[in-house]
Formats: sequence, C-alpha cells, structure tokens
Amino acid sequence: MTRPVVAVTADLSTVNWNIWGDVSVALLPWEYMEKVHQAGGAPVLVPPIPEAVDAVMERADALLMSGGADIDPALYGAEREKFTFPPHKARDTAELAALAIAERRGIPVLGVCRGLQLISIIRGGTLDQHLPEHSPAVPGKYEPREIQVKPDSLLGSALGPTATVYCHHHQGIDKLGAGLVATAWSDDGVIEGAEAEDPSAPFLAGLQAHGELGTDTLPLFEAFIEAARKKQQ
Repeated sequence: MTRPVVAVTADLSTVNWNIWGDVSVALLPWEYMEKVHQAGGAPVLVPPIPEAVDAVMERADALLMSGGADIDPALYGAEREKFTFPPHKARDTAELAALAIAERRGIPVLGVCRGLQLISIIRGGTLDQHLPEHSPAVPGKYEPREIQVKPDSLLGSALGPTATVYCHHHQGIDKLGAGLVATAWSDDGVIEGAEAEDPSAPFLAGLQAHGELGTDTLPLFEAFIEAARKKQQ
C-alpha cells in the first residue's frame, strides 16, 4: 500500500556541521520524521521558503505543522512582550501558506506546539505570550505531563481520556480561533489540544505538547495518516 506523503514544516537555523561552521540549514528534529514513518506515512520537508510552498503542498496528502520558534505576535494583533523571542517571519509566512493550501484541498492537518497555535491564529485566535509555570525546569529538556482529553472527540478517540505527553512550551492559547473546540487540558486548565468543531470537517487537530515524542501519541499520528490514506482513495 502506498504511504501517504506528509509535508512536515521545517525551521531555518545555523549549525556547526563536521568541519563546517555557521551552516544555514532547513532543520527538523528526527523524531517528527520517525513518528510519521512509524504511523505509516512518508515524510517530506516543507522549507521555510514561501515561494516554494505551493509546489510542495500540491503534491502532499497531509500536513504536519511542527513546533519551534515563537510566532510573530503581530499576526494576532499584539506587541512582542518581554519573554517572546524575535519572530522568524519567513517561517510564519510559509507555514500559513501551507495551512491555507491544505485546508483548501481538504487534506488532513495535524499541529504540534506552534503548529496548533498557528491553526488557531489563522482563525482569529490569540496567545498568552508567557506561561512561566509551564516553562521547563531545565531549558532544552522536555518534561512529561499528564493531560485530560475529552473522550467524545477526535483526540479522545485516539488518545483516550488521559495521555502522557512531553512539554517544552512557555506560550499557550489564550483565545481559541473560530471553528475550533478545545478537547485537551493540563491540570491548571491550559489548552493542550484542539480540533475542528464540526466533526464532519476534514481531519484538523493539534496538540500543544510535542506529540512527536513518547508512545501515547502514536495512535493520534496513526489516525492522521489513516485520514490521509482515505483522502488518497
């Protein structure tokens, strides 16, 4: 059976690579690629080049919007606050274009961390720019957290009523975008997952946590890939 092609958004960064220093790279943690493959998909990178997005997305069967840098607050009508990092405007532009094409084509969309945030922002949502109680005790180390999931939901059907997820976020959804419904929460009420309000709509869901990590989230990726496979048919 042909694996659905999953477009996965990538970051732009500078790394030291073997003997080379300050190399510009399109970057994505390996766990995203591995989790998509585990779930039955064939991952390809979407570079943060807005002009290249159309060609990639017209060939994709699904879109996975990855985590990464803070989103430009101007996209949700806010000023950048003290703890918000400078925006990567090319990445924001490229990912919003990819999302618009995915929704126009009706292909499945899964958002991780900033991916969920962009799904909400494009619908008029806003962010809380700093959640110190959710920031990791050790920067660069993901922390396990149990979230509560609405059983009667897309996320609930994949994850069950609770799931252990891995978090590294200092921002979160404040106002949820139109047409979305929150379906997962942390113990303090922060939205940890949301999806399309209309259950008959094409697959559209996201986790604030890093779903590419851990085992509890694999069924969500499998449901995402299965939706892409049905769209292929």
